Amino acid sequence: MPIVPDDPAHGGAQDDDRGAARLSGPLFRDEPQGFTHGQTGPTHDPAPYSTQSATPYPAQSATPYPSQSPTHSPTQNPEPMSHAPQPAPAPQKKSAGRDLSAAIGVGVGLGVLIIASLFIVKAVFVGVVAVAVVVGLWELTSRLQERKGIKAPLVPLAVGGAAMVVAGYVRGAEGAWVAMALTALAVLVWRMTEPPEGYLRDVTAGVFAAFYVPFLATFVAMMLTADDGSWRVLTFLLLTVVSDTGAYAVGWRFGKHKLAPRISPGKTREGLLGAVLFAMVAGALCMQFLIDGGSWWQGLLLGLAVAASATLGDLGESMIKRDLGIKDMGSLLPGHGGIMDRLDSLLPTAPVVWLLMVVFVGSA
Repeated sequence: MPIVPDDPAHGGAQDDDRGAARLSGPLFRDEPQGFTHGQTGPTHDPAPYSTQSATPYPAQSATPYPSQSPTHSPTQNPEPMSHAPQPAPAPQKKSAGRDLSAAIGVGVGLGVLIIASLFIVKAVFVGVVAVAVVVGLWELTSRLQERKGIKAPLVPLAVGGAAMVVAGYVRGAEGAWVAMALTALAVLVWRMTEPPEGYLRDVTAGVFAAFYVPFLATFVAMMLTADDGSWRVLTFLLLTVVSDTGAYAVGWRFGKHKLAPRISPGKTREGLLGAVLFAMVAGALCMQFLIDGGSWWQGLLLGLAVAASATLGDLGESMIKRDLGIKDMGSLLPGHGGIMDRLDSLLPTAPVVWLLMVVFVGSA
């Protein structure tokens, strides 16, 4: 019986990605041409296959090759066995993983919208925050339903979330807490209109979504009520963006030691140090020159706190996305993902900045 070749004709490293296919079943195995699954021999004349080698050769003939002696074995002929040298793989360049031109363009556009509304009409900025909250809730509840089958009721969350932001701006912390309680109650009642199966799961997710997105966002609206509220909100936004930028720039250039590989493999300890350094410098400048009664040393503490909360917020949403098995919460913002992918650092940072501003310079 002729020996069946061990490897397909193309073989080598270029077929490494076929390994999984081979293991998945016989229909996906790479077999030599002329063989079918279940056969023990070739379906054609076996003469072209040498019994001395697994490599196919022309059949033996009475006339030897011109360069051979009559006793020369085909297996000793170097020409059929020669292989072209494989080129060395090209070195891989570091990639940001996103379309940077689109990301920068979208970021600049959002920045212009936010700053214009922040310093022209404060109420318009509150409306921008409310819209961002509603879109973020829509993204979060949609992903929960798609990936986990969790049906957190969107209507009471969207209405209650927008009302929460407005209440925080008009009535302060007391108004925000009352709106939060009413939103949770509305979620409980709204879900009663559907079958009881999964009720506890759905309302738990709904209350979590109400706290995670709109309630944390109300601290931005509460910052805005101070006399220098626009500058406080601008400081909050600048420090969060600078922290993220410092983490990205330093981590991409110098990052070697993973920060939390099971949650976010791209984050490094060097990146965290970059976030702290950048945010502390920016905090000192902002508190010294933008905030009434602020001091540079307060800015150092504020920057340190922002770097910590922004990093934890980013890791927290990464944990949610890993549990859901997704990369981004949405695709609304080219180069960024969804609204929630931009709010991940901002939301947990808002109460931290609001509290430290009250402690350092008061709430008025």
